[in-house]
Amino acid sequence: MKLVWWMLSGSILTALVLTIPVKPEFRLELWIGMAGPLASAVVSWIAMQRQYIRRPEGMTALMIKAFAAKMIFFAGYIAVPVSFGWVQPIPFVVSFVCYFLALHGVEAFGLRRLQITGRTGSPAEFQGR
Repeated sequence: MKLVWWMLSGSILTALVLTIPVKPEFRLELWIGMAGPLASAVVSWIAMQRQYIRRPEGMTALMIKAFAAKMIFFAGYIAVPVSFGWVQPIPFVVSFVCYFLALHGVEAFGLRRLQITGRTGSPAEFQGR
C-alpha cells in the first residue's frame, strides 16, 4: 500500500506544480491525462500485491489479464474525450504518455522489489514496506 500512496502523492503533486506554468486552457488536459494512468497503476498494483500474497506463481496469468484489460481501458480512455472534443489532443496525449511511462516505471520497480524480498506472508507484512 505504501507504493500506492507514493503514486498518488507524486502524481497529484506533479500535476499541481505543472499547472502553474501551463496555460489555463490546458490544465484540464493535464489532469485528465494523469487520472487514467494513475487509476490503472493503482488498481493493477493492488491486484499484483494481493496475488503475490495469495499465490505468487499466478502472477504471470494475472499480469496477462491486466495487460488485456489495460489495452481496452486505455483505448476508450483516449478515444472518447479526443473524438468528442472534450479535450485538446496534444496536451492531453503528452500528459497521458508522461504519466503512463512514469507510473508504469514505478510499478516495475515495485514489482522487482516485491519479488526480490520474496515475502509471502500476511497482508500486514506488506504494510511495513
